[in-house]
Amino acid sequence: MENKPFYEDGVHFSCQRCSFCCGHSPGFVYLSRADLDSLCAFFNLSAGEFIQKYCRWADYYYGTQVLALKEQKNYDCILWKNGCSAYQARPVQCSTYPFWTWMIKDRHTWDDCAKECPGMNKGRLWTLDEIRENERAYARNEPLTREQAEELMRGEE
Repeated sequence: MENKPFYEDGVHFSCQRCSFCCGHSPGFVYLSRADLDSLCAFFNLSAGEFIQKYCRWADYYYGTQVLALKEQKNYDCILWKNGCSAYQARPVQCSTYPFWTWMIKDRHTWDDCAKECPGMNKGRLWTLDEIRENERAYARNEPLTREQAEELMRGEE
């Protein structure tokens, strides 16, 4: 017998703009090449300019360093200013929240996360297909490595 996901009939979620997922504690928002391209276009900056102003290098698996957004001193995302200053171009990691692989693995985990996110289990009903589409986008969104970013910036010279 196949185990059906707890969200087979959908789950409710509507962002309340509380900023909980955007800060308050240390974390990483990893950027893929597509994320970087979108943010550069949104801010009208080259990759090098955007990286210098908004990014940091984060240790990742197997000794690799990847591109991530900087945090403010209070741990809020550097793009958070009473709301996301790049909402239309926000990274996939942000736009797919809370449909991340580990958050939707079972009802217990989902409900545990909902204790800190006031938008979970409220508002719009997300369908099984929408949830799976977001989870796939999150899972395949590979962060840009330092080597890839440096190669990209050399191409801008």
